Amino acid sequence: MPKKSVHQDEHAILVRLLKEMRQASGITQVALAEVLGRSQSHISDIESGTRRLDLIQLREYCAACNVSLSSFVKRFELAIR
Repeated sequence: MPKKSVHQDEHAILVRLLKEMRQASGITQVALAEVLGRSQSHISDIESGTRRLDLIQLREYCAACNVSLSSFVKRFELAIR
């Protein structure tokens, strides 16, 4: 049986890039949570890899960090190679 994506190396890369993107934007977890209408613990769960994002949530996360979804996906694709 294949591993769930949350346990794959790609997921670890994804959450690392999400955290790096937020930090590079100068946004705290608290501030990002406020923009997204979520709790800080929700953001922490995403960045620790225990909570997954769907595509729409990923787009909102990127927009809150002033990064386009397409540029984030390109960065992700380069990182998993």
